[in-house]
Amino acid sequence: MAKEIKKHKRKKKLGSYHYVSVIFSATLALFVIGLFGIVILQANKLTSIIKQNIEVQVYLNKDLSNSQKNRIQSTLTSSDFILNEEGEEPIKFISKEEAATQFIEETGEDFTEFLGENPLRDAYVIRIAPTYQTNTKLDSIGNVIEDISGVYEVTYVQNLVDSINSNLTKLSLILVGIAALLTIIVILLINNSIKLALFSQRFLIRSMQLVGAKSGFIKKPFLSRSLLHGAIAGLIASGLLFGLKQFANQKVEGLDQLQQQELILALYGVLILLGALISYFSTIKAMNKYLKMSLDELY
Repeated sequence: MAKEIKKHKRKKKLGSYHYVSVIFSATLALFVIGLFGIVILQANKLTSIIKQNIEVQVYLNKDLSNSQKNRIQSTLTSSDFILNEEGEEPIKFISKEEAATQFIEETGEDFTEFLGENPLRDAYVIRIAPTYQTNTKLDSIGNVIEDISGVYEVTYVQNLVDSINSNLTKLSLILVGIAALLTIIVILLINNSIKLALFSQRFLIRSMQLVGAKSGFIKKPFLSRSLLHGAIAGLIASGLLFGLKQFANQKVEGLDQLQQQELILALYGVLILLGALISYFSTIKAMNKYLKMSLDELY
């Protein structure tokens, strides 16, 4: 008899339902969207690295004095189009001797033996700020630099910048579209899981209404549990993503250089918050539905 009473009490406990399946479904959904979020963060980092390595070569006239070279470098350094980053040199000087040595190492041919001299020129290699990385602006920058006394020629890879920008724009649009689609799928999946879980509680909800309980009183335990279960799902998903990230870093050399730990930690927080909020509002929607249903509709 005591067991029957205990069993009866378990069935009538308000706000309790089969939460394991809800947490599992939410964890899976949040893990997928979190994984895609990490891919987007790494793609953005890769984009930044690509743009930071767009360079312009400034070749100098021959037989310039050190003071003339320093003047040219000072003029370039003070220009707005130079990419200035902490810990990085915006301008690199390459002497003609260094250029010849590098060419011989790459090709295995010593051109100075049959030419009798080194025809290469001293050069500055400058990195361009992202806001100036279009063909039109680079052409304008090239004209400005060539007007500097002592500059022989300015070169960069034609059409490369516009090609990179075009491809990055297309990639960004594709990633945003996929992210939006995944978000909708996650919301629908969690919403349906909670709706099915609360289906088993529909008669208990109706019983509470019949004894005069207000809607707020009936919803409260369900909503508090939904916040907890959603946050737990986000926490588990974040833990799985962390483990996967560590495993990938061990297997793929250099992958950690694309990862910004502060943003990834923020992503984990977003997943926990997203899980809690989606679970909360899905529970509200399902509760409102069952509270408005007639007894015949409950069957």
